[in-house]
Amino acid sequence: GLPYSMKEAGFPLGVLLLFVVAYITDYSIILLIKGGNLSSTNTYQELVRKTYGLVGYLILSTLQFLYPFIAMISYNIITGDTLTKVFQRIPGVGPDNVLTDRHFIILLTTIIFTLPLSLYRDIAKLGKVSLISLILTIVILIIVMVRTVTLSPQVPKSENAWTFAKPNAVQAIGVMSFAFICNHNSFLIYGSLEEPTLKNWSRVTHVSVSLAVVISVMFAACGYMTFTGYAEGDIFENYCRGDNLATFGRFCYGVTVILTFPLECFVTREVIANVFFHGSLSTVFHIIVTVVIIAVATGVSLVYDCLGIVLELNGVLSATPLVFIIPTACYLRLSKERWNHSDSLISCLILVVGVLVMTVGFVMTVLHPQECSHGKEMFYCFPSNDSFPNSTLPP
Repeated sequence: GLPYSMKEAGFPLGVLLLFVVAYITDYSIILLIKGGNLSSTNTYQELVRKTYGLVGYLILSTLQFLYPFIAMISYNIITGDTLTKVFQRIPGVGPDNVLTDRHFIILLTTIIFTLPLSLYRDIAKLGKVSLISLILTIVILIIVMVRTVTLSPQVPKSENAWTFAKPNAVQAIGVMSFAFICNHNSFLIYGSLEEPTLKNWSRVTHVSVSLAVVISVMFAACGYMTFTGYAEGDIFENYCRGDNLATFGRFCYGVTVILTFPLECFVTREVIANVFFHGSLSTVFHIIVTVVIIAVATGVSLVYDCLGIVLELNGVLSATPLVFIIPTACYLRLSKERWNHSDSLISCLILVVGVLVMTVGFVMTVLHPQECSHGKEMFYCFPSNDSFPNSTLPP
């Protein structure tokens, strides 16, 4: 969704906003653990409960459930979008084949991959899975960069493609927040460190967010420069179905998303365990809760398939308060620092920005929903346009 966010914000402003969101994410993740240390708590929910009582705890639990749950829906949408186009390239697989049906693919990948991986009880067991996902992300980035060189000259640039800023910049921040957020599982990962200290956590966070922002800026820039104002919420919707290199990218993308899905399921399950089961689930309830969560997420993704709006709404309603508002609000209440201390001033600024982004972003998303041309072959893919290297058009 990052090239799409460039279209929303305006490319130059979009790149600046990516760095701003990355900085705020990095700062708030560390602030979250600082708040945990100040309050002697080791989960996001316990931190908020100790700071703002039952009301704060319930608000946080709702947001902490919604963000990863909606993320799971978006991952299923992506899986259905990408893998069906991959299977279409297999000789003998025609338009009527079951492998080109997004509903079948979503159900198949859920049963074979995401459900079994999500049934693990220890998030540390997904470490190797996460490494594979990271490697595939680099492969996808390389493919997008190659196609920027080979495909970009043949895609006409949209009107006002290089305008500095556009009116939907706030919605773009929502998409970027969705891309960067990991606050909801920070305590889980902090607890999985061999030496869970603030110094080690800060180092891990700085390295992770720095790598993420480099990949994100390169991905957003290359994707936007290729398609400008035609960029879709799912960038692989922009590539022609006969593009073999993009098809390999879709395969890597689909695998990456399938491997990321269980991390979100861990968080949704933990929220339910903390709110309804006093923090622990028996083996039977662990299985039941996991199956129910995945079944509902899969059901929604089978009937709704417009990714851009899902990213925007999840970004402004869930990711923004989890990244911008709640960590800073907790720290400001717990900290004994003077009001003019740097941490206090930065926290206040991030808090105000978060409230504005959440409010304005939601209003604009509702009043000005973006058009979704999901599943359509783009106009530059038809025979009347020049073909491009390593590509054949579908019959």
